[in-house]
Amino acid sequence: MIVGTAGHIDHGKTTLVRALTGVDTDRLPEEKQRGISIELGYAFLDTPDGQRIGFIDVPGHERLVHTMVAGASGIDFALLLVAADDGPMPQTLEHLAVLSLLGIARGAVAITKTDRATPERVQAVQAEVAALLHGTALAGAPIVAVSAHSGAGIDALRALLFEAAGAGQSSAGARFDSEAFRLAIDRAFSLQGTGTVVTGTIHAGTVRVGDELAIVPGRLRARVRSLHAQNRAVEQAHAGQRCAVAVAGLGRDAVTRGQWLCAPGVALASERIDLRLTLWPGEARPLRSGTRVQAYLGAAHVNATVALLDADALAPGASARAQLVLHAPVGAWHGERVLLRDAAASRTLAGGRLLDPLAPARYRRTPQRLTELAALGLPDAAERLAALLAVAPHGVDLLRFATAQGLTAPPADALPGDALVHDGLALGSAQAQALEAATRHALQTFHERQADELGPDSARLRRLSAPRLPQALWQALLARLAADQQLVLHGAVVHLPSHGAQLSAVETRIAQKVAPALAQAGHQGAWARDLARDAAEPEPLVRTTLARLARRGELHQVVKDLYYPPDTLRRLAALAREVGAAHDGVVLAAEFRDATDLGRKRAIQILEYFDRVGLTRRIGDEHRLRNDCALFS
Repeated sequence: MIVGTAGHIDHGKTTLVRALTGVDTDRLPEEKQRGISIELGYAFLDTPDGQRIGFIDVPGHERLVHTMVAGASGIDFALLLVAADDGPMPQTLEHLAVLSLLGIARGAVAITKTDRATPERVQAVQAEVAALLHGTALAGAPIVAVSAHSGAGIDALRALLFEAAGAGQSSAGARFDSEAFRLAIDRAFSLQGTGTVVTGTIHAGTVRVGDELAIVPGRLRARVRSLHAQNRAVEQAHAGQRCAVAVAGLGRDAVTRGQWLCAPGVALASERIDLRLTLWPGEARPLRSGTRVQAYLGAAHVNATVALLDADALAPGASARAQLVLHAPVGAWHGERVLLRDAAASRTLAGGRLLDPLAPARYRRTPQRLTELAALGLPDAAERLAALLAVAPHGVDLLRFATAQGLTAPPADALPGDALVHDGLALGSAQAQALEAATRHALQTFHERQADELGPDSARLRRLSAPRLPQALWQALLARLAADQQLVLHGAVVHLPSHGAQLSAVETRIAQKVAPALAQAGHQGAWARDLARDAAEPEPLVRTTLARLARRGELHQVVKDLYYPPDTLRRLAALAREVGAAHDGVVLAAEFRDATDLGRKRAIQILEYFDRVGLTRRIGDEHRLRNDCALFS
């Protein structure tokens, strides 16, 4: 368990920690000289059952609140100190706001310096503090009167901490089993013979000597040389512990407070985060979109701009979903505590829990996005994934989800049996059924409008029915529809089973008779009337046969009554791709004409056909190649 002290300057935080642990957390010469804490201090206390409680002693000065927040972000238990002679002071209220907005609900209050006040005064301060806690995360917390100088109440407070540590221990293992390691760096230094050492609170996961880790933000990698957890040399450390990590491969100047040490699989730095935000009840006015703030996450703080997502303004004491546009990247994962102070860092405004560290810049206020954020607000990762699959119209990237959640792998038990899963992506059953229906409808419409063509290629069909669906899920969806005989895959072309009927015996005979003439026609193609004449067959019957062959994908009708066999179109498409490759993806009509040895009119007709079937896209007077088209490959 990590205990964080909080309270006004000179209310006895460091003295009380020393009385509890025997350790003086003021380590800097300036701290000794001035008698106040400037930097975070650390101490440890062993419990009767063999646990070790870590203490983070934070500064109480108003100008050092940012340092206090760096320490508070990783604590499990808050110890708020109020001096009996002074009573609650400005920084008492500030620190209480910080603790409440960070969601730290476990804690106690120590009324210090009772040797300097009468019993009546101590009772009055206790009553004042109890009233102050009302409506905060620490409402109802135990209040213990102590004196570090006389020792009064110290044993009672220590026993209370032992009890809290035992209660927290029971759930610690399950809480972090599946989470990847991450530590919020609050200090970095060099030790002779050891090298670079970083310290911080482990927010999640487990780390072992020899592990390869990442530094975020940044792209640095390091190897764990040795570990100290709760001030003891260990081979492994876990979430909820203070930890010093000696790292190989990093210079001291490469690491600063605010960065994270984490497992490479979840290395993530974000500049946009979505969160559930609560405005402190003591604020005088609502919080509005566009407000500039200082955001604190882990041991980092960065300037940011607030964008409310489901409210026009956030009233004091109210909660809403919001996006923070960060002015510099920070390490961020689901569930991390976030605190906001005003742009001048003079007062604490709001706090909340992170929902999505990979927040979108577009469509952030749409009903669909708000529905997804509601799913991400559920308490359990498996629940979040299952709920997200039920509402995400374009599926879920499982690796991306796991990374944003800080997980070693997606929760396997969250995937419904009827979900469409392929290549690390998943699509919920309801969404898959809706997209299947949209695909069939798009095919039917295509067949009605372009009856002489067998069907669109798969890339074109995707643009018609599911343009935002990832390619891997699209291919899996087509494969499932084909396996269920709801459509037919004919090379790169897709069509309904009812389209492209079988040839009659007469049509088969005519197809065989015209095949040599079609093959010999070359780049010019063959007209239906010429084929009928050369085959000595009735022209209407030849036209019908050629149209049916086109619907079966065995011929291409470039313009009315002008046909090409697939091999010829494949050669022409290859020439078009060569011309496009030489002109930044644009197939120039004149260049294509020269490459095919055709006249301009015929070359234009073929390019316009390529536009229709999706090999190229017409933009103004240009025919631009589509990179995703697999036709004629």
